Amino acid sequence: MSGRALPLLFLNLGGEMLYILDQRLRAQSIPGEKARKDEWTDVDRKRVMNDIITTMFNKKFMEELFKPQELYSKKALRTVYDRLAHASIMRLNQASMDKLYDLMTMAFKYQVLLCPRPKDLLLITFNHLDAIKDFVHDAPGILNQVDETFRQLIEVYGCLSAGEFQLIRQTLLTFFQDMHIRVSIFLKDKVQNSNGRFVLPISGPVPWGTEVPGLIRIFNGNGDEIKRTEFTTGGNYVTPQREGSFELYGDRVLKLGTNMYSVSRPVETHVSGSSKNLTSHAKGNMIPNPLAEEELNFLARLLGGLEVNKPGGNETGFRLNLFTTDEEEEHAALTRPEELSYKVINIEATQEQAQLSRILGELEVAEPRAGSAAKGEDLLALMDAL
Repeated sequence: MSGRALPLLFLNLGGEMLYILDQRLRAQSIPGEKARKDEWTDVDRKRVMNDIITTMFNKKFMEELFKPQELYSKKALRTVYDRLAHASIMRLNQASMDKLYDLMTMAFKYQVLLCPRPKDLLLITFNHLDAIKDFVHDAPGILNQVDETFRQLIEVYGCLSAGEFQLIRQTLLTFFQDMHIRVSIFLKDKVQNSNGRFVLPISGPVPWGTEVPGLIRIFNGNGDEIKRTEFTTGGNYVTPQREGSFELYGDRVLKLGTNMYSVSRPVETHVSGSSKNLTSHAKGNMIPNPLAEEELNFLARLLGGLEVNKPGGNETGFRLNLFTTDEEEEHAALTRPEELSYKVINIEATQEQAQLSRILGELEVAEPRAGSAAKGEDLLALMDAL
């Protein structure tokens, strides 16, 4: 497993979350002069986006995120996004939060599967960050936070070998391998089957630096070409005209990671039968982890020690519904398999609990992460620093 996969996973999933929220907020916004107190306006939308992006690119959190480390568990990562989504005046019910996370994960999984070269994962990340910069183009302070993360990505990943990128891609695919949620956009575009598995294309541009398949060259012992044989391929391939830019600004060429919600389309999610069986089987064989609750809470607090913002004074939190109607949201909450729903676990981490968790963390972790302390100490140290 790669110790460099976590920043790419977090940033790309975060980018997909912002795409979805922006689309839904725009769809539910009312012109300011016509809006009631309990209705969204464009000012509210911008505030929500700015608050979430500010929290997401918190400097101390980014510093911790970029340290070499293993991926967090699915539940732990899901908890971080729950806290992140509620970093402003917006409130999501459990069913809408579940749907949001499903859309995020399936979109990025599809992008990882279609990535022409493992190194192009960086271009996908840059596409997400380019779009995020557009969201905050009129907020220089937040824009600088995103640019700083851009520079960190270039510095950390710009010198990695093709083999290291391949390991990162394999780590991400392992993380997503049991997730088969059906999404209406993918089903309608026929890039996803009814069982939730993606359909990979056999045509299109080949990766940069490679040739269109269809020719076999045979060389002798001296390295001289002595024979050529052509064969028929099963698809129509083309050579890309240029490589995408890996600089702070530039044409990424690759379209993976751009906003697929820029054109308003309904986005429904459905749990496939195979996914239900997998999760039920996993639940039945799960060994209870005495540190599970502490781990989830520590990770949720990584975002700059963030507590969910409570509207102050007479201000009320605005609820965002990712379903067409409230009835659909309620039905989704009732029919959602229990093992696929996540709850934020809030624990008051007193000094005694922190000390106990540190001791248990030292006993549980057999091998410290490269370049950093053991898992429990990492999280506690960051909490102390914040």
